[in-house]
Amino acid sequence: MNARQTTMAKAQDLAETWYELDAAGQIVGRFAARVATLLRGKHLPNFTPHADHKIHVIIKNADKAVFTGDKLVSKKYYWHSRYRTGLKSETAGALLERRPEEVLRRAIHGMLPKNRLGSVMDRHVRIYKSGEYTGQHAAQQPQVIDIQTRETV
Repeated sequence: MNARQTTMAKAQDLAETWYELDAAGQIVGRFAARVATLLRGKHLPNFTPHADHKIHVIIKNADKAVFTGDKLVSKKYYWHSRYRTGLKSETAGALLERRPEEVLRRAIHGMLPKNRLGSVMDRHVRIYKSGEYTGQHAAQQPQVIDIQTRETV
């Protein structure tokens, strides 16, 4: 491939784009994978891996996202309090009940780059429980996208 034919996205040429997604009935991991792909800009014809494509995602109904199998009981989230013997854990079901936004936030974060660009993309995600989002970002005119994941039985 000739280097002159390759297009690279420049920061001044990229415009901010807002998308609104509904997580109701979606499988957490598959939904997060599609959101991470959207945030990175891989759906764009001028995708550049090192560029921030200024894509913002609004996710509503986070508490209605579902896990498949027995992940509600068997999947655990771990964190450390930085004190001795401070390793703590919580099951996915308990975290989904207590803070449903955090479940999607952790899933999406795990699929983004682990560098400064990934940190910027993390800040471009806004996650709301059902009933919390009442159009706060309507001024940005978000495009509504219907993401389909495999249906649960």
